[in-house]
This record gives sequence, C-alpha cells and structure tokens, in this order.
Amino acid sequence: MHKYAQAAAIYLLTRNEEVTTNYALKMRDYLEKIAPMNNIDKIKKPMFVIAGKNDPRVPVSESQQIADALKKQGTPVWLLIAKDEGHGYRKKSNQDFQFYATVEFLQEHLLK
Repeated sequence: MHKYAQAAAIYLLTRNEEVTTNYALKMRDYLEKIAPMNNIDKIKKPMFVIAGKNDPRVPVSESQQIADALKKQGTPVWLLIAKDEGHGYRKKSNQDFQFYATVEFLQEHLLK
C-alpha cells in the first residue's frame, strides 16, 4: 500500500488527525531507517541491479545511484538497464538477456 494511502486509511478508521500524523511520521522514520541508500555501508555482498529506463515506480537514476555508491565503496556491482522497459522486463528478448546475465553474475560471484 502506498504510504499516503496508508495514512489516509488510518485517518478514515480513526478520524483523528493527530493519530494519522503520528503514524505517517513513524512510517517515514521507519522507511528512512531501512532505505538501502541509508545503509549502503552494510552491503558487502555482490549486487546485481536490474532496471528499466522507463520505470514509473523506481526511476532509473535510483538504480544508477545505488550502483555508483556500491562501486565507490568497492562492492562488486553489475547494473543492467533495458532502454525499452519499465518496472519488470516484459519483452522476451530482454527477459532472455536478463536471464543469461543473471546466470553469468551467479557463476562469477556465487560459484567461484
């Protein structure tokens, strides 16, 4: 559920603006606490970031941002961006490429 939808649902259930505001603030704090970019130093294992350039939910800039941060700290990272995809790969050729890239990534980082 979207963060604003959750707050709206709490308000509709309680009809109490203070409860709704407190919930929204707690949720924001929690999401900030668990956000990958706020915990980048804890990520030590190789990461394969897969993105679609036309993703309306996760801007490709966020995928690039985490890949750059991981690379900067020396964590192995692969970044795959499909120019003609959104959130999730739908085209067979892109799905196939993602599959084989995943196999290569696992062979290099898991099976060595």
